[in-house]
Amino acid sequence: MRHASAAAQARAWYFLVAALGLHVIDEAVTGFLDFYNPLVLRVRAAWTWFPMPTFTFRVWITGLILLVLGLALVGPLVRRGAGGTRMASWILSAIMFVNGAGHLIGSSVYARWLPGTTSAPLLLLGSAFLAGETWRAGRTRRPSPVPPRP
Repeated sequence: MRHASAAAQARAWYFLVAALGLHVIDEAVTGFLDFYNPLVLRVRAAWTWFPMPTFTFRVWITGLILLVLGLALVGPLVRRGAGGTRMASWILSAIMFVNGAGHLIGSSVYARWLPGTTSAPLLLLGSAFLAGETWRAGRTRRPSPVPPRP
C-alpha cells in the first residue's frame, strides 16, 4: 500500500507544480511586478522593517523558473516516499494555498482583478489535492498502534 499512496502523493505534487508553472506564466503576462514592486515600496515606506524585496523581471522570472524545475525534480523522491517529502509536501501545499488565497483576497480588497488571479484557483485546488494525498499517504505509512492478533 505504501507504493500506491506515494504514487498518489506524487501525482498531487506534480499537479501542484504544474499549477504553479501556469501561475508563473499568468503573473508574467499580466504584469505582476508592475503591481508587486510599488506595493512593496509603499509598505516599506510605512514599515522600514518589512523584509520583502523588489525584483527586476529577469531575476524574478529566472528564480521562479528554477523553483518550478527544482520542485519537478523532487517529484521522483515524493513518488518513492523518501524521507522529508511528506514535510515538503505539507510546506508546499500551505505556501501555495496562501499564495492562491492572497491573489483572490487581494483582488477583493483592491476591487480589481490582480495579476495572477486567473490561475489562483488552480493553486487552491492543487494545494488541497496535495494536502489530502499527503495526509492519506501518512496514514498508510504509519505502523498500526495495535499489534495484529495471532
